[in-house]
Amino acid sequence: MLRFFIKCANCVALVLIVIGIPAITHVQFRSYTIGSEPKFELLLLCCLALALVLNILGASFLIKKRKDRLLCWEWSALYAVLLLVYGALLHGYFSFDWLRNFLLRL
Repeated sequence: MLRFFIKCANCVALVLIVIGIPAITHVQFRSYTIGSEPKFELLLLCCLALALVLNILGASFLIKKRKDRLLCWEWSALYAVLLLVYGALLHGYFSFDWLRNFLLRL
């Protein structure tokens, strides 16, 4: 039962981070997009970091069963990878221009 709760909580958090934050920070009025890019970046980084910390705390201190702890560590690894990829994207270490060009050609 605890594994189900861990999966549901992390899936809801991931959906809120990926879908909810862009929806909150970008408002479209007719053909104009009103939004703050720094606010979006800060919210996304903070939410990913918060989810990472909560999973690490849960795996380290709160959860007793080995399988449940392993599940929390797996979610922690996922959030850490997302945080690193987004941070590298913000700092310009890599970009997805190749993907954008490919999709525009289709």
